[in-house]
Amino acid sequence: MAVTENTLILETTQGPITIEMRPDLAPGHVARIKELVREGFYDGIVFHRVIDGFMAQTGCPQGTGTGGSGKKLKAEFNNEPHVRGTLSMARAASPDSGDSQFFICFDDASFLNKQYTVWGKVTEGMENVDKIKRGEPVQNPDKIVKATMAADAAA
Repeated sequence: MAVTENTLILETTQGPITIEMRPDLAPGHVARIKELVREGFYDGIVFHRVIDGFMAQTGCPQGTGTGGSGKKLKAEFNNEPHVRGTLSMARAASPDSGDSQFFICFDDASFLNKQYTVWGKVTEGMENVDKIKRGEPVQNPDKIVKATMAADAAA
């Protein structure tokens, strides 16, 4: 079992997804996501952009891909590859425009390597990621029912 302080559990409408966060790769992003999780920011947020064979994106409070928490993050690009189960930060054209939106890769997406901040990987529940409804935008989208840090759940 991974260190619970860096284990994120997403309870989704398709089932649980366990994520090992990687502060060694992206300390600023991991710290901010933990803050947002502990504030309940991700609870009820939909997977608004889901592209078959590519990724499932979430983290927009409007459910449209246009919103965030209001706090931009400095890019922490790293050498970790975008492969099946990778979690990475979504952003606009500016490298330092990541906020609260992130995506989970369904498959290899090496064309994103070193251009987006990888901050974690799915360790359990990838079959639930695979079940997330597809679309741009998604009709009747799946959502994160509750996001919890394993350390808080154990307390």
